[in-house]
Order: sequence, then C-alpha cells, then structure tokens
Amino acid sequence: MGEHLIMERYYWFDNKVRANLFPNAKSIADNFEISPRTARRNIEFMRDRLMAPLEYNPCRKGYRYTDKSFSLPPLPVSQEELISILIARDLLSGSAQGMISRTIQSFGRKLFAAMDKSAFSEKRFKNTFSAVWNGHSPAQAHIFRTVLESLLRNRLLKCVYVSPVTGRTTERRIEPHHLQHYMGSWVLIGYCRLRRDWRKFFLSRMSDPLLTGETFEPRSKQEWEPMLQSTFGIFQGGEDVPVILRFNPFRARWIREQMWHPAQTLKELPDGGLDLSFPVVDFREVKLKILQFGADVEVMEPKELREEVKNEIKRMTEMYKSG
Repeated sequence: MGEHLIMERYYWFDNKVRANLFPNAKSIADNFEISPRTARRNIEFMRDRLMAPLEYNPCRKGYRYTDKSFSLPPLPVSQEELISILIARDLLSGSAQGMISRTIQSFGRKLFAAMDKSAFSEKRFKNTFSAVWNGHSPAQAHIFRTVLESLLRNRLLKCVYVSPVTGRTTERRIEPHHLQHYMGSWVLIGYCRLRRDWRKFFLSRMSDPLLTGETFEPRSKQEWEPMLQSTFGIFQGGEDVPVILRFNPFRARWIREQMWHPAQTLKELPDGGLDLSFPVVDFREVKLKILQFGADVEVMEPKELREEVKNEIKRMTEMYKSG
C-alpha cells in the first residue's frame, strides 16, 4: 500500500508538469498532506532514480520537463488488485448500456500489460467468474454521462421525468448530490427545484437530460444522507417502524444466510423457525419482498403492514377464483 501511495504522488506530479502548471515541493506537500522535506525527496527520486528530465523554473517557482517524450514506469499491479478491477467490470457489465464496464475493461488491459501474465490471464478469469443482475432498470449511456458530469461539476441538471405512480411526465430541474447503485439500477439523490424538496430519481425514468450552465453550491450532507439506506428498501426519509417477519423452519434455513438490512436482528424459535426484524419507512418494497415467499412467512408487526399483505392475498385469491 505504501508503494502505491508514493507512486500516486509521482503520477500526480507528472500530470501537473505536463499541464504546464509548474508544480513544486509545496504543492505536493499541500495536496498529499506530507512534510515539505518528504515532498522534496519525492521530486529528487523522480529526477535521480526515475530519470525524469525535470528543470526548475525560478520565475514560475516550479518544475517543467526538458524532454516531453519522457514517461513514468508502469504502476506495479498485484494479481489481487487486477482481479478486483475485473470483478467490478463484470458486476457493472449491463450498467449504463455497458459504458462503465467498457471503461474498466480498457483500464484492465493496461493493468494486464503491467503485470506478469504467466500467473493469470483474462481468458482464465472469464472461465472462473461471472455476474448476473435480474429485475433492474437499465440506464441509457448518454443519460448516465450527463448525470455524472452534472454531479461532478455541481451543474444544475434539467430533464423530463416519468412518475412510476401516475405515468405523467414533468420537467425537473435538479441539484445532483449523490449517485446510488441500488440492486443493479442507478438512482440519483438530488434537490428538486420543482418540488422544493429532496427526491430520488431513477435514471431509467429520465429523458432529454441537459447540463445547464447554472452552477449550485452543494448542500450539507446531513440534509440528503437520510435518503441513503438507513432503513430497508429504496424508499427512505421519514419515521421508521420495526417490521417483524416470522419464517417457518423450511424457509428459515435460507433466511439465516441473508442480509436484508445492516440493523437486522434474528430470533430463533423453538420449532426451528426464525423471526427477522429490521426498520422500514415505506411498505411498498417490503410488501413485494414478503409476497415472494408465499406461505413460508407471516407478518407479525406492524399491524398496518400485516393488513396490507392480507388484503393483497385476498385480491389474489379472488383473481384466481374468477379465472
């Protein structure tokens, strides 16, 4: 890890020199929070050991290259680091129409070139690992790029958004603050100028994205952080209530292995069954999750959720009777 941190300084310094920004020991020290003495040693190492053609310019108080054809040696890469990059590529293979995985793949090829190929190959990796996402909402590549740029540059985002409840479209002006990868789908957390409140926007429901020329000052993280996964599911914000689900002995074998929420608790029952408890703000998603287990699970608390599931089962029963 220490070697990689030092190499990061070299590559940072190299980029600044190539951009004609004339970096010096102070700029390295300030950026990486190291002592000026350590920063000077880093520059000396680049010049004397890595043979960087550095020349100090007294007028600009920084360094430049006398020979711009110079390039730093490849960054040392371990097999574990390369595997991690390739796994991330496969996990995001269908994300943003493959844009992310293609970018990672390009980086992966560079990493392969920098390591010993005799120990590991990309062909072997393809035969030993795969990733599959089901039921997610894909985002189009151009929408992902626009949202990402607005997020990184603090630029106001304008788009047309479709409501999943009413199906109506509205024009939104959004201050992007956080991009969340949830169950294979990309979700933007932003301040909506139309609703004058925080909202979650699925990128799959966006169209006609436009990066406006207007910038904004990012709001405090304390304002939007509660919209992250503080309770079960994608719907966050508001007062949470504890949900208790009772699984029969058959289904409990699988539930013991699963993580539904970081704050969940498990209670073993005498018959081999299991009570699973976790906080929930909105019942919509958890109700769908409960129904997928059929008669293997019973809602114990709260009463409101129990009634919603009971009513849904009644509607399903009537539907199949009429059929």
